Amino acid sequence: MRKFLAEFVGTFFLVLTVGIAVIKMSALAPLAIGGVLTVMVYAAGHVSGAHFNPAVTLAALVRGVISRVDAAGYVVAQAAAGVLAALAAGWITHPAPISTLTLSGRAIGVALLAECLFTFALAYVVLNVATSRDHPDNSFYGLAIGGTVMAGAATVGGISGGVFNPAVALGGAVLGLFAWSSIWVYLIAALVGGSAAGALFLALNPGDRPNARLDAGHQGVTNDPAPANV
Repeated sequence: MRKFLAEFVGTFFLVLTVGIAVIKMSALAPLAIGGVLTVMVYAAGHVSGAHFNPAVTLAALVRGVISRVDAAGYVVAQAAAGVLAALAAGWITHPAPISTLTLSGRAIGVALLAECLFTFALAYVVLNVATSRDHPDNSFYGLAIGGTVMAGAATVGGISGGVFNPAVALGGAVLGLFAWSSIWVYLIAALVGGSAAGALFLALNPGDRPNARLDAGHQGVTNDPAPANV
């Protein structure tokens, strides 16, 4: 349960920050969002792996560093945190005008591509800085992960919403920031981006495959990746 609670807390503060920063139209929203993700990753990396995102959990599942049972528990904790954080953000900012992003026409394809690309980038960065045997016990993984989200939010936030995370999309829909009719775009982006990141990581790092580590262990070689935060 400690892993699921850590995922809940980290996701809660991520979605809370997103909700308040966007509703208040803060010019520093990308910095705030990337910053809170960075500190929460450092805070919970040693407990749960600090996914805070179903897309990252999916990438870790494809990568082979989390079980299906744990992955399901992570997603439930992340979704619950997203909903509760949205309710808290709405309470804190009320009354405040809320502009709902509704995707239609060409905007659907544009947003889908943008979300797929940056969701992939986020999950790919997480796998490389936090699960690769080439970076054992590194101290930069939190900055790399938070920086990726900050860059994505600043780049395509005005186009797709800069979500890259189904838990954020769910919380945003509860708050009224995203139309429920558009939520599927973010779910598909998570599925495509997370799966592609996990598959590409394994293709580029064959020595990090679970079966490769098992084979090495049978040969008396100790070279597990000792992931920093997954």
